[in-house]
Amino acid sequence: MEYESVLLVKPEVFIYKIPPRANNRGYRAADWNLGEPTWTGRMRLAAKGTALNLKLEDKTSGALFANCPIDTYPGVAIESVSDSSRYFVIRVQDDNGRSAFLGLGFGDRSDSFDLNVALQDHFKWVKNQEQIEKEKTQPKQELDLGFKEGETIKINMRITKKDGSDGPSRTKAKSGSGILPPPPGGLGKIAPPPSNAGAVRQSPGTSPAHRVSGNATEWSDYASAGSAPAQNQQQQSSSNANWVQF
Repeated sequence: MEYESVLLVKPEVFIYKIPPRANNRGYRAADWNLGEPTWTGRMRLAAKGTALNLKLEDKTSGALFANCPIDTYPGVAIESVSDSSRYFVIRVQDDNGRSAFLGLGFGDRSDSFDLNVALQDHFKWVKNQEQIEKEKTQPKQELDLGFKEGETIKINMRITKKDGSDGPSRTKAKSGSGILPPPPGGLGKIAPPPSNAGAVRQSPGTSPAHRVSGNATEWSDYASAGSAPAQNQQQQSSSNANWVQF
């Protein structure tokens, strides 16, 4: 069971008797007697399913004055005039099928704009419903993604190692490893410091174990001092007071 849905209500509209269409250019509201409308009342736009009716009703009692079935918009049932956006020409029908064309006017342009929007929204919805019903009856076309006879496909593959690098380039990187060559003269040999560079000025009271003589270095003297017998430790400690701090 379908229920009637009210899409738009305007409390005051004006109805005019209009002369026959003079030419194919459309109706003109200026040809009507706009100061003296034939009828004034309420307009109600109601839909029942996909059927749409514009009803003219009495303001107080709600009695039906005229009914305008609308099957499409724009169309013969309702069309705008050529010289104003506030006026339309509607085709009203009675229960016996007789029809007449009347002028419909609004006091404000916003009211006529609302009527335009309501009509467009309804028929847009009707079009969507028809598309949905059409898709229900017609099976959807399935895409054929299989290979046709004699059809081939070419794929360029680049095989890489597990770490994502190419095999040849990885091998080349390994052959030229980034390890630096050992310094000349053998591994593990550290050159002693120069004999004359940075020589330390000796104090007259310096211990004999730390004196520099000839080409001997401080490193060799310090090593010989570390290997002195235990009985000489007392003598060395007594001479430590004369060491120069450097």
